[in-house]
Amino acid sequence: MSTEEDQLLIGAHTSAAGGVHNALYEGQKIGATTVQLFTSNQKQWKGRVFTQKELDLWQQALEETGLQKIMCHDSYLINLGAPNPEVLEKSRKAFREEIERCLLLGISYLNFHPGAALKEDRGQCLDRIVESLLEVEELVAEGPTELLLESTAGQGSTVGYRFEELGYIVDKVKGRLPIGVCIDTCHSFVAGYDIRTEEEWDKTLQEFDRQVGLDYLKAFHLNDSLKGLGSRVDRHKPLGEGEIGLESFRVLMNHPATRNLPKYLETPGGPPVWTKEIALLRNLFLINGISKR
Repeated sequence: MSTEEDQLLIGAHTSAAGGVHNALYEGQKIGATTVQLFTSNQKQWKGRVFTQKELDLWQQALEETGLQKIMCHDSYLINLGAPNPEVLEKSRKAFREEIERCLLLGISYLNFHPGAALKEDRGQCLDRIVESLLEVEELVAEGPTELLLESTAGQGSTVGYRFEELGYIVDKVKGRLPIGVCIDTCHSFVAGYDIRTEEEWDKTLQEFDRQVGLDYLKAFHLNDSLKGLGSRVDRHKPLGEGEIGLESFRVLMNHPATRNLPKYLETPGGPPVWTKEIALLRNLFLINGISKR
Protein backbone atom coordinates (compact mmCIF):
# COMPACT_ATOMS: atom_id res chain seq x y z
CA MET A 1 0.00 0.00 0.00
CA SER A 2 1.39 3.43 -0.94
CA THR A 3 1.98 6.06 1.71
CA GLU A 4 -0.66 8.30 0.14
CA GLU A 5 -3.19 5.49 0.00
CA ASP A 6 -2.44 4.56 3.58
CA GLN A 7 -3.30 8.11 4.66
CA LEU A 8 -6.77 8.12 3.09
CA LEU A 9 -9.42 9.00 5.67
CA ILE A 10 -12.44 6.80 4.94
CA GLY A 11 -15.02 5.55 7.42
CA ALA A 12 -18.70 5.36 8.27
CA HIS A 13 -21.23 6.37 10.89
CA THR A 14 -20.59 3.60 13.41
CA SER A 15 -22.60 2.61 16.48
CA ALA A 16 -21.86 4.00 19.95
CA ALA A 17 -24.21 1.50 21.62
CA GLY A 18 -22.73 0.40 24.94
CA GLY A 19 -20.30 3.35 25.00
CA VAL A 20 -18.77 5.82 22.56
CA HIS A 21 -15.55 3.81 22.48
CA ASN A 22 -17.40 1.01 20.71
CA ALA A 23 -17.85 3.24 17.65
CA LEU A 24 -14.08 3.32 17.28
CA TYR A 25 -13.71 -0.44 17.54
CA GLU A 26 -16.49 -0.96 15.01
CA GLY A 27 -14.62 1.39 12.70
CA GLN A 28 -11.48 -0.68 13.09
CA LYS A 29 -13.40 -3.87 12.23
CA ILE A 30 -14.72 -2.45 8.95
CA GLY A 31 -11.30 -1.21 7.84
CA ALA A 32 -11.98 2.46 8.53
CA THR A 33 -9.37 5.12 9.24
CA THR A 34 -11.97 7.55 10.63
CA VAL A 35 -15.56 7.36 11.89
CA GLN A 36 -18.61 9.48 12.61
CA LEU A 37 -20.77 8.82 15.67
CA PHE A 38 -23.50 10.16 17.90
CA THR A 39 -22.14 11.06 21.34
CA SER A 40 -25.67 10.91 22.76
CA ASN A 41 -29.13 9.69 21.77
CA GLN A 42 -29.92 11.69 18.62
CA LYS A 43 -33.67 11.57 19.23
CA GLN A 44 -33.74 12.89 22.80
CA TRP A 45 -33.23 16.39 24.19
CA LYS A 46 -31.54 15.08 27.32
CA GLY A 47 -27.86 14.53 26.57
CA ARG A 48 -25.41 11.94 27.84
CA VAL A 49 -23.03 12.87 30.65
CA PHE A 50 -19.76 10.96 30.46
CA THR A 51 -18.19 9.23 33.45
CA GLN A 52 -14.43 9.23 33.86
CA LYS A 53 -14.43 5.53 33.02
CA GLU A 54 -16.13 6.23 29.69
CA LEU A 55 -13.57 8.92 28.89
CA ASP A 56 -10.73 6.56 29.77
CA LEU A 57 -12.17 3.81 27.56
CA TRP A 58 -12.48 6.32 24.71
CA GLN A 59 -8.84 7.35 25.01
CA GLN A 60 -7.75 3.74 25.14
CA ALA A 61 -9.78 2.94 22.01
CA LEU A 62 -8.31 5.94 20.18
CA GLU A 63 -4.80 4.73 20.93
CA GLU A 64 -5.55 1.12 20.00
CA THR A 65 -7.37 1.87 16.73
CA GLY A 66 -5.33 4.83 15.50
CA LEU A 67 -8.43 6.42 13.98
CA GLN A 68 -8.18 10.12 13.14
CA LYS A 69 -10.42 13.09 12.38
CA ILE A 70 -13.37 11.70 14.33
CA MET A 71 -16.68 13.39 13.55
CA CYS A 72 -19.72 13.76 15.77
CA HIS A 73 -23.18 14.20 14.24
CA ASP A 74 -25.48 16.36 16.35
CA SER A 75 -29.02 15.52 17.45
CA TYR A 76 -31.77 15.44 14.83
CA LEU A 77 -33.95 17.52 17.16
CA ILE A 78 -31.74 20.61 17.06
CA ASN A 79 -32.95 23.55 14.94
CA LEU A 80 -30.64 26.53 15.45
CA GLY A 81 -32.97 28.66 13.32
CA ALA A 82 -36.23 27.71 15.04
CA PRO A 83 -38.81 30.54 15.16
CA ASN A 84 -40.42 29.07 18.30
CA PRO A 85 -38.58 30.55 21.33
CA GLU A 86 -38.95 27.38 23.41
CA VAL A 87 -37.60 25.12 20.65
CA LEU A 88 -34.80 27.59 19.94
CA GLU A 89 -33.76 27.65 23.60
CA LYS A 90 -33.78 23.84 23.76
CA SER A 91 -31.81 23.64 20.51
CA ARG A 92 -29.16 26.08 21.66
CA LYS A 93 -28.76 24.29 24.98
CA ALA A 94 -28.50 20.89 23.29
CA PHE A 95 -26.01 22.24 20.74
CA ARG A 96 -23.82 23.65 23.51
CA GLU A 97 -23.90 20.27 25.24
CA GLU A 98 -22.92 18.58 21.96
CA ILE A 99 -19.88 20.83 21.79
CA GLU A 100 -18.99 20.15 25.42
CA ARG A 101 -19.02 16.40 24.79
CA CYS A 102 -16.89 16.86 21.67
CA LEU A 103 -14.35 18.87 23.63
CA LEU A 104 -14.16 16.21 26.33
CA LEU A 105 -13.49 13.55 23.69
CA GLY A 106 -11.14 15.71 21.61
CA ILE A 107 -13.33 15.23 18.55
CA SER A 108 -12.23 17.01 15.36
CA TYR A 109 -15.59 17.86 13.78
CA LEU A 110 -19.15 18.49 14.97
CA ASN A 111 -21.40 18.06 11.94
CA PHE A 112 -24.83 19.70 12.14
CA HIS A 113 -27.84 20.44 9.97
CA PRO A 114 -28.16 24.24 9.72
CA GLY A 115 -31.88 24.39 10.55
CA ALA A 116 -35.35 24.82 9.11
CA ALA A 117 -37.25 28.01 8.31
CA LEU A 118 -40.66 26.36 8.92
CA LYS A 119 -43.27 29.05 8.11
CA GLU A 120 -41.03 32.11 8.12
CA ASP A 121 -38.66 33.90 5.75
CA ARG A 122 -35.49 31.90 4.99
CA GLY A 123 -33.35 34.98 5.58
CA GLN A 124 -34.67 35.31 9.13
CA CYS A 125 -33.88 31.66 9.74
CA LEU A 126 -30.32 32.08 8.47
CA ASP A 127 -29.77 35.10 10.71
CA ARG A 128 -31.07 33.19 13.73
CA ILE A 129 -28.65 30.33 12.94
CA VAL A 130 -25.81 32.84 12.88
CA GLU A 131 -26.93 34.21 16.27
CA SER A 132 -27.09 30.68 17.66
CA LEU A 133 -23.57 29.89 16.48
CA LEU A 134 -22.09 33.10 17.83
CA GLU A 135 -23.43 32.18 21.27
CA VAL A 136 -20.87 29.35 21.44
CA GLU A 137 -17.93 31.46 20.29
CA GLU A 138 -16.10 31.32 23.63
CA LEU A 139 -16.85 27.64 24.17
CA VAL A 140 -15.39 26.40 20.88
CA ALA A 141 -12.31 28.53 21.39
CA GLU A 142 -11.33 26.13 24.18
CA GLY A 143 -10.63 23.06 22.07
CA PRO A 144 -9.94 21.34 18.75
CA THR A 145 -13.52 20.90 17.52
CA GLU A 146 -14.55 22.53 14.24
CA LEU A 147 -18.24 23.13 13.49
CA LEU A 148 -19.31 21.77 10.10
CA LEU A 149 -22.52 22.82 8.38
CA GLU A 150 -23.95 19.86 6.49
CA SER A 151 -25.31 20.48 3.01
CA THR A 152 -28.97 19.50 3.07
CA ALA A 153 -31.34 17.95 0.55
CA GLY A 154 -33.79 20.84 0.64
CA GLN A 155 -36.75 18.80 1.85
CA GLY A 156 -39.55 20.88 3.30
CA SER A 157 -38.33 24.11 4.89
CA THR A 158 -34.73 23.09 5.59
CA VAL A 159 -32.08 25.67 4.77
CA GLY A 160 -28.55 24.96 3.62
CA TYR A 161 -29.30 23.05 0.42
CA ARG A 162 -28.00 25.90 -1.71
CA PHE A 163 -24.33 26.80 -1.44
CA GLU A 164 -25.37 30.46 -1.21
CA GLU A 165 -27.08 29.80 2.12
CA LEU A 166 -24.11 27.90 3.52
CA GLY A 167 -21.85 30.70 2.33
CA TYR A 168 -24.02 33.31 4.03
CA ILE A 169 -23.65 31.58 7.40
CA VAL A 170 -19.93 30.97 6.98
CA ASP A 171 -19.32 34.59 6.00
CA LYS A 172 -21.12 35.87 9.12
CA VAL A 173 -19.18 33.74 11.61
CA LYS A 174 -15.76 33.13 10.03
CA GLY A 175 -12.90 34.58 12.01
CA ARG A 176 -14.91 34.16 15.20
CA LEU A 177 -15.66 30.43 15.03
CA PRO A 178 -13.85 27.39 13.58
CA ILE A 179 -16.44 26.85 10.81
CA GLY A 180 -16.59 24.66 7.73
CA VAL A 181 -18.87 22.59 5.50
CA CYS A 182 -19.48 18.86 5.07
CA ILE A 183 -20.97 18.06 1.66
CA ASP A 184 -23.38 15.14 1.66
CA THR A 185 -23.27 13.71 -1.87
CA CYS A 186 -26.87 12.50 -1.84
CA HIS A 187 -28.16 15.76 -0.37
CA SER A 188 -26.32 18.04 -2.80
CA PHE A 189 -27.27 15.88 -5.79
CA VAL A 190 -30.99 15.95 -5.01
CA ALA A 191 -30.61 19.66 -4.20
CA GLY A 192 -29.70 20.16 -7.86
CA TYR A 193 -25.90 19.91 -8.07
CA ASP A 194 -24.90 17.39 -10.73
CA ILE A 195 -21.88 15.43 -9.48
CA ARG A 196 -22.06 12.34 -11.71
CA THR A 197 -18.92 13.01 -13.76
CA GLU A 198 -15.52 14.67 -13.39
CA GLU A 199 -16.70 17.60 -15.50
CA GLU A 200 -19.80 18.10 -13.34
CA TRP A 201 -17.78 17.77 -10.14
CA ASP A 202 -15.46 20.51 -11.43
CA LYS A 203 -18.45 22.78 -12.04
CA THR A 204 -19.93 22.02 -8.61
CA LEU A 205 -16.65 22.65 -6.80
CA GLN A 206 -16.18 25.90 -8.73
CA GLU A 207 -19.65 26.99 -7.63
CA PHE A 208 -18.87 26.01 -4.03
CA ASP A 209 -15.67 28.05 -4.22
CA ARG A 210 -17.60 31.07 -5.47
CA GLN A 211 -20.35 30.84 -2.87
CA VAL A 212 -18.47 29.54 0.19
CA GLY A 213 -14.76 29.06 -0.54
CA LEU A 214 -12.96 25.76 -1.00
CA ASP A 215 -10.91 26.45 2.12
CA TYR A 216 -14.11 25.83 4.10
CA LEU A 217 -14.80 22.41 2.54
CA LYS A 218 -13.67 20.05 5.28
CA ALA A 219 -15.39 16.66 4.82
CA PHE A 220 -17.89 14.52 2.91
CA HIS A 221 -20.78 12.24 3.70
CA LEU A 222 -20.72 9.59 0.98
CA ASN A 223 -24.12 8.32 -0.16
CA ASP A 224 -25.65 7.37 -3.47
CA SER A 225 -29.22 8.55 -4.05
CA LEU A 226 -32.48 6.71 -4.62
CA LYS A 227 -34.03 9.84 -6.13
CA GLY A 228 -32.96 11.90 -9.11
CA LEU A 229 -31.13 15.16 -9.65
CA GLY A 230 -32.99 18.12 -8.16
CA SER A 231 -35.73 15.97 -6.59
CA ARG A 232 -35.04 17.37 -3.10
CA VAL A 233 -35.91 13.98 -1.59
CA ASP A 234 -33.32 12.54 0.82
CA ARG A 235 -33.09 8.76 0.34
CA HIS A 236 -29.66 7.14 0.58
CA LYS A 237 -28.51 4.16 -1.49
CA PRO A 238 -25.31 2.05 -1.43
CA LEU A 239 -22.49 3.43 -3.59
CA GLY A 240 -23.04 2.73 -7.27
CA GLU A 241 -26.60 1.51 -6.78
CA GLY A 242 -28.39 4.83 -7.10
CA GLU A 243 -28.90 7.78 -9.41
CA ILE A 244 -25.44 9.27 -8.78
CA GLY A 245 -23.38 6.26 -9.85
CA LEU A 246 -19.91 4.97 -9.08
CA GLU A 247 -17.99 7.36 -11.34
CA SER A 248 -18.82 10.24 -9.00
CA PHE A 249 -17.07 8.52 -6.11
CA ARG A 250 -14.05 7.63 -8.26
CA VAL A 251 -13.67 11.33 -9.01
CA LEU A 252 -14.01 12.24 -5.32
CA MET A 253 -11.29 9.77 -4.36
CA ASN A 254 -8.86 11.26 -6.88
CA HIS A 255 -9.72 14.92 -7.38
CA PRO A 256 -6.96 17.21 -6.03
CA ALA A 257 -9.52 19.27 -4.10
CA THR A 258 -11.24 16.32 -2.43
CA ARG A 259 -9.05 13.21 -2.23
CA ASN A 260 -7.38 14.11 1.08
CA LEU A 261 -10.57 15.19 2.86
CA PRO A 262 -12.18 12.76 5.35
CA LYS A 263 -15.14 10.81 3.98
CA TYR A 264 -17.87 9.16 6.06
CA LEU A 265 -20.31 6.58 4.67
CA GLU A 266 -23.97 6.84 5.68
CA THR A 267 -25.18 4.24 3.21
CA PRO A 268 -27.82 1.66 4.23
CA GLY A 269 -26.73 -1.84 5.14
CA GLY A 270 -24.47 -1.31 8.12
CA PRO A 271 -21.01 -2.78 8.79
CA PRO A 272 -21.13 -5.62 6.21
CA VAL A 273 -21.82 -3.10 3.44
CA TRP A 274 -19.38 -0.51 4.78
CA THR A 275 -16.53 -3.03 4.85
CA LYS A 276 -17.06 -3.62 1.13
CA GLU A 277 -17.55 0.08 0.34
CA ILE A 278 -14.39 1.17 2.19
CA ALA A 279 -12.43 -1.41 0.20
CA LEU A 280 -14.17 -0.21 -2.97
CA LEU A 281 -13.25 3.43 -2.30
CA ARG A 282 -9.62 2.47 -1.75
CA ASN A 283 -9.67 0.64 -5.08
CA LEU A 284 -11.09 3.74 -6.75
CA PHE A 285 -8.11 5.74 -5.55
CA LEU A 286 -5.93 5.87 -8.65
CA ILE A 287 -2.31 6.87 -8.21
CA ASN A 288 -1.99 7.41 -11.96
CA GLY A 289 -5.52 8.68 -12.49
CA ILE A 290 -6.83 12.24 -12.41
CA SER A 291 -4.83 12.83 -9.22
CA LYS A 292 -1.80 13.42 -11.43
CA ARG A 293 -3.34 16.02 -13.69
